[in-house]
Amino acid sequence: MKSFNLRADAAKVLHQILEEGQSARECLPLAQLPHKEQDKAWLQEMVYGVLRNLPILQFWLRQLLDKPLKNRYKIVEQLIMLGFYQLSFSRVSQHAAVSETVAACQPLNTLAMKGLVNAILRTFIREEMSEQAAPNKQIASGLPKWLYKKLEAEYQDDFIDLLANMQVKAPIWLRVNTRKISRVHFVEALENANIEFKISPDHSEALILSKGYDVTSLPGFDEGWFAVQDGAAQLAAYYLKPAQGESILDCCAAPGGKTCHLLEYQPKIAKIVALEINEKRASRIEENLIRLGHNADIIIGDASTPEKWWDGQLFDRVLLDAPCSATGIIRRHPDIKWLRKTKDIDVLVNLQKQILDAIWPLVKPGGTMLYATCSVLPEENHLQISDFLSRTPNALLDNTFYNDTDERPGKQIMPGEQQMDGFYYARLLKS
Repeated sequence: MKSFNLRADAAKVLHQILEEGQSARECLPLAQLPHKEQDKAWLQEMVYGVLRNLPILQFWLRQLLDKPLKNRYKIVEQLIMLGFYQLSFSRVSQHAAVSETVAACQPLNTLAMKGLVNAILRTFIREEMSEQAAPNKQIASGLPKWLYKKLEAEYQDDFIDLLANMQVKAPIWLRVNTRKISRVHFVEALENANIEFKISPDHSEALILSKGYDVTSLPGFDEGWFAVQDGAAQLAAYYLKPAQGESILDCCAAPGGKTCHLLEYQPKIAKIVALEINEKRASRIEENLIRLGHNADIIIGDASTPEKWWDGQLFDRVLLDAPCSATGIIRRHPDIKWLRKTKDIDVLVNLQKQILDAIWPLVKPGGTMLYATCSVLPEENHLQISDFLSRTPNALLDNTFYNDTDERPGKQIMPGEQQMDGFYYARLLKS
């Protein structure tokens, strides 16, 4: 019964994401809760696999389903696509993929659909549909049409590589907490535990795990020896470069990875404020500070309205990790491409503009702001910063800082570049 429930739970999570607009971060952990570790990993693999390959799965579904299912039977569409994924992209046997996917109709309360699910999956096998090529490049890419077209227009020469890298599973990066342990000693601890990893040549505190591990079971997790943080996000501390005795504001700080890294990079920061609008997410900042052994002032507040929370003291440096489309981390969170809609981008661009204009006055003259997003869309990145510079006379761009030849403002990191997520940084100086 456990395996039946696994497939039913996977279909439920897919339904919550695709039909109800919930994020995998919200609904997947709840679905994983009753399952053992191996099954938790399988559940995530199935859900993420369907989300990565959704266009081709939907294409196959449309060929085999006479008309869309409605109301309480809509979830059966997700179940059928889960069956397609098992048959096409996983090592699950054909017999198990069919019989156990059909059996999942019972816990889903859709017993009337068992015959339909069985017939469609058997036709899929008989017709060898998984061998069919995708009808067009957009469907093969795994991206929604609007995002495919937008990226194709922007990246042109690099578009094929970008598509491939957005489909690859992202590795897990660790940042060694050098306030607790040296990277050399942490490496020894991992080797003694037979953990496979690589050392990043470009990050002084980073390691990249060679396969998926439960990070909470790694040596030193409870002791705060390391944090999970992608290599691109780890660059924030180097680019902001806080100095001894300075006051720092980390805007939109949850879950606190960058706040903690700033404190590890410069242990003698005079004051650091971690600002977060969402109270629940702010609790994650506190959890990470405690585990890693750091202290910061956490403020629940809206970055676009600092008059409601700011005490009037200017900051030497500000990290503004702005709300964004998160298109740079799709390979890590494939639900993003189905949750984001084209209309969301204009809303996010306007919000970023509001926050930039609201937070800039909090920077001391001679101070630094580092603007960051995990996006690959130009309107959130270099176009946003160009616009900001054109309307802000006392803002200067420090574009030499990244050792980059790109003439556009800031530094765009592409997904997969040095195994990192897609990210953007712009270092701004206040005259």
